[in-house]
Amino acid sequence: MTEERISLLDGAGGERMMELVEAVTRDILLDDGAVLEVPEFPVGGKLVFTTDAHVVSPYRFPGGDIGRLAACGTMNDLAVMGARPLFLACAVVMEAGFPRTEFEEIYRSLYAALDEVGCKLVAGDTKVVPSGDLDGIALTTSGVGVAQRVLYDSGLRPGDRIIVSGTLGDHGLAVLAAREGFAFQPPLRSDVAPVWSLVKAAMDVGEVTAAKDPTRGGLASALNEMARKSKVGIRLEEDAIPLRREVLAAARVLGTDPLDVANEGKVVLGVAERDAQAVLAALRRLPLGAQAAIIGEVVEGDAVTMRTSVGGERFVQPPVGDPVPRVC
Repeated sequence: MTEERISLLDGAGGERMMELVEAVTRDILLDDGAVLEVPEFPVGGKLVFTTDAHVVSPYRFPGGDIGRLAACGTMNDLAVMGARPLFLACAVVMEAGFPRTEFEEIYRSLYAALDEVGCKLVAGDTKVVPSGDLDGIALTTSGVGVAQRVLYDSGLRPGDRIIVSGTLGDHGLAVLAAREGFAFQPPLRSDVAPVWSLVKAAMDVGEVTAAKDPTRGGLASALNEMARKSKVGIRLEEDAIPLRREVLAAARVLGTDPLDVANEGKVVLGVAERDAQAVLAALRRLPLGAQAAIIGEVVEGDAVTMRTSVGGERFVQPPVGDPVPRVC
C-alpha cells in the first residue's frame, strides 16, 4: 500500500487543505481568529503572550517529536513567567512529499502535551512548500496564559538560592545523538515536558524571585542572562548540578558541554534563601522534579562562576553561538 504524502494542493487553501486540517484538529472553528473565554480569570491577574518557532532535526527523536516540543516550548515560556498556559495557536510549514501519517502523529503528540496542562489549541495555519525548500517540517506556536503574579528573569537578589528542577542536557544530547546516528547505552532520551506543575508548586510554597527555562544555550546561557539582567553574580557548585552519567559520556564523545545544551522540560528558579528547602521539597514531590537540586547562590558581582569538583573555580560563560543547532 502506497503511503499518502502531502502535496502542494494540501497547502493551497482549498478543500484539500480544509480536509487535511480537520483531520488533525479538534475543537477549532476554522475562522480567521479565535475568541477566547478565560476560565477563572483571577482578580488582578495578567494575560501573558509568547510565540516561538521550532525547527528541530530530526523532527522525531527519542522521547518526543516536533509536535510535543512545540507545545511544551511555548507553554514553558508562559510557565516561567508565572502564567498558567490556556490557549495555543500553531502554524505548520511542511514540504510537499511529507508523509501524512507523520503529520497526523505530530498533531497527536501536540495535543497530548496540551492535555497534560489543560491548554487548548484554538487557531492555526498550514502551508506546503516545494520539496527541497525546507527540511521536512517546521512549526510556529503562540500561546496565551494567565498569571496572578508575573515572574521575570531579572529578579535575582544576593542571597537567593538557584534551583534546577532536574538533570541537565538531556534534550540537546538526545537530539544530537539521534541526528548523528550514535547509539549510546543506556539510551539518551529527551526531557521534553510541560513545566507548569513545577513552577506552580514552587510559587505555592515560597518566594520565587526569578525563573527561566534553560533552552538554547542551556544552563550557562540562562544563568548568565538572569545574572546580567538582575545585575548580580551567581556562584555554582559543580558537585550539586544534576547530570546523568550517560549525558556526561555522550557530551565527551560529541565534544560539547552539557551546561551549554538545550533542555525542554526543566526550569531554573531563583528562590529566597528562607524558602529554598521548602521549594526543593515541593519540587521533589512531583515526578518531573524528583531530581531537583539547589546548585548555587546569588552573590554581589557580575559573573557566573562555579566551584569545581576538584576545589578550583572557573567562569561559566554562555556559548558564543548555538553549540547544538536545530534541537528546538
